[in-house]
Parts: sequence; C-alpha cells; structure tokens
Amino acid sequence: MKRKINRCLFVTVLATLVATLIIAVAIFRNMYKEQVLSEMRTCAALLSSLSSDAEGLKEQYTEDVAGLRVTLIDEDGTVVYDSDLDGALENHSDREEVQEAMSDGEGWSTRYSDTLGSEMYYYAVRLEDNSILRISKEEASVWSIFTNTLPGIAAVGVIMFLVCMFLSRSITTGIVKPIEQMASDIDSTGTEGIYEELVPFVQTIRRQHEDIMKNAKMRQEFTANVSHELKTPLTAISGYAELIETGIVGESETQRFAHEIHRGAKRLLTLINDIIRLSQLDSDKLEIDAADMDLYASATACVESLRMNARQNGIAMECKGSACMIRGDKEMIEELIYNLCDNAIRYNKPDGSVTVTVEERGGRAMLRVKDTGIGIPEKSRERVFERFYCVDKSRSKNTGGTGLGLAIVKHIVAQHHAQIDLESEVGVGTVVTVWFGKAQGGND
Repeated sequence: MKRKINRCLFVTVLATLVATLIIAVAIFRNMYKEQVLSEMRTCAALLSSLSSDAEGLKEQYTEDVAGLRVTLIDEDGTVVYDSDLDGALENHSDREEVQEAMSDGEGWSTRYSDTLGSEMYYYAVRLEDNSILRISKEEASVWSIFTNTLPGIAAVGVIMFLVCMFLSRSITTGIVKPIEQMASDIDSTGTEGIYEELVPFVQTIRRQHEDIMKNAKMRQEFTANVSHELKTPLTAISGYAELIETGIVGESETQRFAHEIHRGAKRLLTLINDIIRLSQLDSDKLEIDAADMDLYASATACVESLRMNARQNGIAMECKGSACMIRGDKEMIEELIYNLCDNAIRYNKPDGSVTVTVEERGGRAMLRVKDTGIGIPEKSRERVFERFYCVDKSRSKNTGGTGLGLAIVKHIVAQHHAQIDLESEVGVGTVVTVWFGKAQGGND
C-alpha cells in the first residue's frame, strides 16, 4: 500500500513538474512574442519617420542593431532593400505580413525563412508612398534564453522532486499508521485514531475476528469434548474385554461384562453418528431438499416409533393437533422431532408423560414438545443447545445421551429459518416450541 501511494505521488509530482514547465515555456514564448512585436513596431515607426527610400534607410540604419533585419518592399512586391542580404530577392507580394500591411496598414506573422534558414518573426507597415517597411527578428533567440535558464530550471525541478518525495513518504506514513495500529491491536474495541470512513470496515473486521476466535475456541472445546466422550466408552469396553480375555471372571460375570461392552459400543456408535451428523449440518455446502410436507404426519410417525422406548421407561406419549403443511427437508424435520422427543423421554420422571402438539397459530406452524421431567435450572437454559452440554451428566451417561441432540436441533432450526423457544421449571418439566414459517396449507 505504501509503495502504491508513493508511486502515485511520484507520478503526480513528475507530471505536475512537466506540465508546469510546458505551460511556463508557452507563457514565456507568448510574452516574448509580444515584446518582440512591440520592439519591431517601435523600430518601424522610427525608421519610417526618418526615411522611406532605400538610400535613406542605408544611411539611417546600422546593420545588426538590436538584432533586427530591415526590408523595404515596393508597392508591387519588389524588394528594394534588405539589411541582411545583398542582391536581388524574389517578389514578396505573397507574404502574409506584406498582404496585411497593404490592406490594413500593418501586418504580423511567424514562419520559417528559406532565405535565412530559421524561424522568424515578421512585422510590416505601409508607408505614405504605399511601399512596405518590414522588420524581422530570428525566433531562435527565445530558445537561446530558455537554454540558458534550463540548468536553473532543472535544479529547481530536482529540489522540488526531492522535497515532494520526502513529503510523500511522510504523508504515506501518516495515512497508513492508523491502519497498521489497528492491525496490531485488532482485539481492541475502541475506534480512537481511526479514520471516520474506515470505522464501519474496522468494526466488520473486528466482528469477523471475534467470530473466528470464537469458532476456533468452540472447535478446540469440541475436539477436547469429543476426545473425552469417545475415551470414556472405549476405556470401559477395553477394560471389560481385558477381564474376559484373561479368564479371571466367571461365566455369570462374563455375561454381565459382555452386556456392558455392548452398551458401551452402542453409546460409542451413537456418539460417532451424532458427531458426523453435526459436522454435516456445520458444512457450508449443506443443501436442503425442501418440499411441502405435513408436520403433523411426521410428528405422529415419530411418536409411534418412540412409543415402545417410552413404555420401557414408564413414560406415556401422545400426539395432538391436525394436519399442518410447511416447506422443509423432511429428513431433517423428522430428525428434529426425534431428538426433542428422545430428550423428553430421557430426562423424564417415572410415570411421566410427553405430549407433542402440532397446530397453526397466526399463520405459522407450531411444533411443541412438552414433558413432565426433571426440568432445567435457569442458569443452564441458555447453554442446553451447546455441544456436549448436559444438565445432569450422570443421568446422560446412564441413559446413553451424547449431549449433541439439542445442538443438532439448533442447526436444523437455523437451516429452516425457524425459531425455537424453551420454557422450563425444575421438578415440573420442560416445554420446547419450534415456530416454522407461514404454513402452506392445513386447517383454517
């Protein structure tokens, strides 16, 4: 960035110097032209007042005075006298300044002289006898003046360039310093010293930085939790298997150890499946196969599939409501309902109940899972959707919970742009409500 700013400033300074020099030369040349015209007009007036014939001009005009060339031209264009050249010259009636003098009394032009081989200024005036007195001066004199001043101009240009280079470096450092300071202090929340125009950009960068750090911390915690959760059942399986292998346990104990190994393996498989599913839901490339579906039908099917498990735990289950159409991924929605109902059974009390309700309210589809379980303490309600967070860890291990069910629910809710609410009271139960977008059908 510094190099780019310096390069732009250097090019700007160089272009400015060149443009200034060209403009200065043009102005100087124009001023010089006006001065030369004034001098030649004065000289012509003086000579015309002294004499109007060739002999008189020869007597009154001394060669090379003021570097001027004097020419007397007859009415028909014949050159009668020229102070720089002797001998006959071609007819000058076609010269621009001569024609203007004949018609207007005076004329002016600048052109290349084939006779003298250089660029010339010409001024002509008509005399009383209609002859033309012409004064000319070589234009090379203006360039000789410019050539003499060129070293001084070059020196000034070099000095200006060096000064501008120093200033550009100072300005660049001043411009970039707040940005460098922000980069070195990215964790700061203040905006002091930052350009007003960059404040939204800085705030966005800092938010992104905070999100990255937060995600990095979550991934680190997730890795640690996964390692711990996987290690626990693997350690149990390995221990029981080792005891069986050594043959130091009896047949009755072998059966019990085999049961524990099976339960640990089952928990391990459940945990691995939940981790894989959560990783899929975390992926940016996840595609939702959205279609119109009946939320009530999916809820009813889920309740029926879990009814046997609920009976084994002494839990009564029922599904209430009516057909309610939403647009979503059927597999994901069924997974969401299953996880909510599974949690409601897992953390319920003996002789408890789980009630699943589906209905339309205010143009939105509502899925509600209510249980009469142990409830969630107020301090834990915000964290129950975190990965591996368990309100009662010992109960989760006994019932085979992985602590990932509600994390999966949260991701599915987010993928469907839905809203989830949780109400709970310790010892009374928990109510989880999911609000989907405007229903596409169902009962009015």
